[in-house]
Amino acid sequence: MPAPDGWTKTFTDPRLCAAIVDRLTFGSNIIETGSDSYRLAQTRSQQTADSG
Repeated sequence: MPAPDGWTKTFTDPRLCAAIVDRLTFGSNIIETGSDSYRLAQTRSQQTADSG
């Protein structure tokens, strides 16, 4: 399982980052709602505003 984008900036070793994500999500249930993530959209719009 690859590490999410941006996590390797905090956890500089990609293998360590992937291991952390694996342990955090082990046994979890992922619920897909079919809608866009409000937090993701807010973060992306903030990044666009900061870079432009």
